[in-house]
Amino acid sequence: MAEEALEEHNPTIDVEVLARWMDARGLPGSGEPLSATFISGGASNEIFELRRGDSRLALRKPPARVPEGRNEIMLREYRVIHALNGTDVPHPEGIAVCDDTSVLGSCFYIMGHVDGFTPMGDLPPPFRDSPELRSDMAFQLVDGIARLGQVDWRAAGLEGFGKPEGFLDRQVDRWFAHLDKIKFRELPGLDEAGAWLRTHTPRHFTPGIIHGDYQFANVMFHHGDAAKLAAIVDWEMATVGDPLLDLAWILMTWPDPDEDRSTGYVDFSGMPSREELMHYYAGVSGLPVDAMDYYIVLARFKMACVLEAGYARYVKGGADNPKMAMFGDVVLDMARRAQELSERSSLAATG
Repeated sequence: MAEEALEEHNPTIDVEVLARWMDARGLPGSGEPLSATFISGGASNEIFELRRGDSRLALRKPPARVPEGRNEIMLREYRVIHALNGTDVPHPEGIAVCDDTSVLGSCFYIMGHVDGFTPMGDLPPPFRDSPELRSDMAFQLVDGIARLGQVDWRAAGLEGFGKPEGFLDRQVDRWFAHLDKIKFRELPGLDEAGAWLRTHTPRHFTPGIIHGDYQFANVMFHHGDAAKLAAIVDWEMATVGDPLLDLAWILMTWPDPDEDRSTGYVDFSGMPSREELMHYYAGVSGLPVDAMDYYIVLARFKMACVLEAGYARYVKGGADNPKMAMFGDVVLDMARRAQELSERSSLAATG
């Protein structure tokens, strides 16, 4: 998986206990010595590379201090990646899941190892010096969710995984309720954006699987001389809803043509415009993109609420990961930008 280890945050797991659990289920490398190397500690979960004989796998689990509801999220994540096995959506293969928290202290799952890179910071050659390849990466990013949204989620065994009926109608109330549980400061612009969303909700959409946090940080690309998506990762916010929200999640921070495209966590130099990405998505998915202002406002609104919960946990001393400290300013920026787009949008009330 992508190597993004944090020197300040280097957890371990009990490999002897894990090996016995794997042996009891006949998983790859059974009986061989097991090693577990910490790869990354995201704001919510941790990933370890497992090596056992000729087998190379990955394990995903919550942090040592397991936030409320995170064990259930682990089980949901595994359910969706396992359901995607055999589809044309690039993802880590779902191999095994553990719902017994006495094994490693939390629920966890084991997935196939993905040999690739996440396009954050300095890109590997030849992507680093090729605007053409970076452009291809952007289209590949969009291609992943265009395909994801077309998966027959019922046939894949995801009936009941989400509640697509009324999905958009519930969004504002759901995320305000989420925010109310941890609210400790004012977020200027969020109330105005929420009010606008309520009056501009599309009446109809085609339900599909959505990732929920789709961006360059949560995909991997194959190494080599061509831009090819290797896997979509980090499925903790996945559900069945409106797939256009995943496209909006990409577009909500996509730089305008007149902005500096070389700054930020991804170098956007040479990458296509929002309009080009929308056109590509529509061509692959067959879904209309004429109401994207609504979805981008909703994405920014939701992002502010989601990150504020993590930031509140950090401020109150309930989070292990110091990366959450940076969420504070991002939340304020997302709330402001949600309001700004809602105010200048020419989108008429959908009827």
